[in-house]
Amino acid sequence: MSKLVTIFGGSGFVGRYIARRMAQEGWRVRVAVRRPNEASFVRTYGVVGQVEPILANVRDDDSVRAALHGAEAVVNCVGILAESGKNSFKAVQSEGAARIARIAAEEGVARMVQLSAIGASEGSDSLYAQTKARGEAEVLAHMPGAMILRPSIVFGAEDQFFNRFAGMARLGPLLPVVGAETRFQPVWVDDVAQAAVKGVLGTAPGGVYELGGPEVMSFRELMQLMLEVIRRRRLVVSIPFPVARLMAAGFGLGEKVTAGLLKAPLTRDQVANLAVDNVVSEGARGFAELGIEPVVMSGVLPDYLWRFRASGQYSDIKKSAQNLRQ
Repeated sequence: MSKLVTIFGGSGFVGRYIARRMAQEGWRVRVAVRRPNEASFVRTYGVVGQVEPILANVRDDDSVRAALHGAEAVVNCVGILAESGKNSFKAVQSEGAARIARIAAEEGVARMVQLSAIGASEGSDSLYAQTKARGEAEVLAHMPGAMILRPSIVFGAEDQFFNRFAGMARLGPLLPVVGAETRFQPVWVDDVAQAAVKGVLGTAPGGVYELGGPEVMSFRELMQLMLEVIRRRRLVVSIPFPVARLMAAGFGLGEKVTAGLLKAPLTRDQVANLAVDNVVSEGARGFAELGIEPVVMSGVLPDYLWRFRASGQYSDIKKSAQNLRQ
């Protein structure tokens, strides 16, 4: 019988790419999510019955144990960018990771891959970064041989970064950003998935790996690149951090007053994260040690950002027609 891997958050942005690759490796894939009825699309990643979404909540011991029963390996992709109800940073990224690792050890799971983030540090001003670091520590305490992956901003067809700002660029002549000079090292989602697969298969040693693409750019430069791809002229406006903190506080109050009906587009925790460069640390292990050559952004962005062009899929055709008339 094929080996079994359980992927918590396996229908999410990064998780679905890992699930697809593990199916291609011939493994059975158990996609553990809170809403399996919304994750049925993962079934198409393999033959009938090879990839199955199941109900699991990282805040609950019994559901985590059921998801891990009989698994050879586990991948934890669960993470949040903003807190909501019971899904706090602590409950999901620290306690949730600890629960998965503890029960995995108890169930005899051989290998674990934990998806973290560059900047994970208990000394950070950001609760997101603090809980990512605590989650890492808990995982290694229970599963000492685990692989910890710390990617920079992850991009791809379903990302919440380039897609979000490309959508904003359609609304007016200005594109406001917080931390315009903060540096990032964007990494393609499938490159992260390749790294995770090496951890599951045991073809790379455990430990911490920081994953960044071949290009380091400021937030402003990334927005200018995105604007070139979608062929729109917009002025990138930098919002000063003091102003951004006030805005985030106001948004947070609005969300609280409306009982969550109005979601804050910017949080104080996100502002804290945007104040720190998000690039691979000097001397850190990364793609080179994993034998992976990361993809450049220009080779991927046009494949999914074309829909934000003024003429969408017909943009290239119209451009060619204009050239013919000259």
